[in-house]
Amino acid sequence: MPDSTPSPRRLAYLRAKRREKGAIRSLQVFLLIFFLILWEVSARLGWIDAFIVSCPSRVAATVTGLYQSGDLWLHLWTSCAETAAGFVLGTLSGTLIAVLLWWSTFLSRVLDPYLVVLNALPKTALGPIFIVWIGAGTASIVAMTLAISLIVTILNMLVGFLSTDEQKLRLLRSMGASRGQILRKLVLPANFPALFNTLRVNVGLSWVGVIMGEFLVSKAGLGYLIVYGSQVFNMDLVMASVLVLAAAAVVMYQIVLWLEKFLKKYLGVIA
Repeated sequence: MPDSTPSPRRLAYLRAKRREKGAIRSLQVFLLIFFLILWEVSARLGWIDAFIVSCPSRVAATVTGLYQSGDLWLHLWTSCAETAAGFVLGTLSGTLIAVLLWWSTFLSRVLDPYLVVLNALPKTALGPIFIVWIGAGTASIVAMTLAISLIVTILNMLVGFLSTDEQKLRLLRSMGASRGQILRKLVLPANFPALFNTLRVNVGLSWVGVIMGEFLVSKAGLGYLIVYGSQVFNMDLVMASVLVLAAAAVVMYQIVLWLEKFLKKYLGVIA
């Protein structure tokens, strides 16, 4: 039975990697704490105007007040639900459209200039159109999110599909594989990395769409709090909403990373 004990060189390498990872984490935490302390001290000593830029203690007090009143969960849940809906719809529909365009070269050539134009078009310009078409509500915010993430997903996934190893494609064709079999057995599995890269990008894009939509029309959500706080010049509320938004975006991004690691480790779908 072969010895599975790692060699001394391997053990030394693993220890070095652990030390490096620990050093990186420690430095990240240090930079965050240093920034917060510098921000607080600067506000208390008058180096910056706390009324304009707030400070960590006032932000913490504002978040605590929102939590105690129950408003924090209302606005956080509203934005998270809208973001998740736009994220899932954008990823699924964009991937399906990319599959359709890969399947039909003729259709891909027909739609290519329109995809380029839509990708170059500032999506925020579509916000008022969605409000008129769909109405001032959650549906228009989700539509805004979908518009931002959909085209990016289509283009990223289509490029990945078209970049599939040509020699492997020829091999499957020579064995009599149908187009559907090639899609299931080669093209889709080969592009799981591209899919997860798209998911990571779509996390940020989905939050952009939701916040822009809430800026235009909303009665709840983190974007609503930011707009309301700026209108009444309550910068503590604005900064608190921005920090809660950043935390929510990080959590959603980490969920995508966890899902990628899970599929890679336990299901072996990613090369």
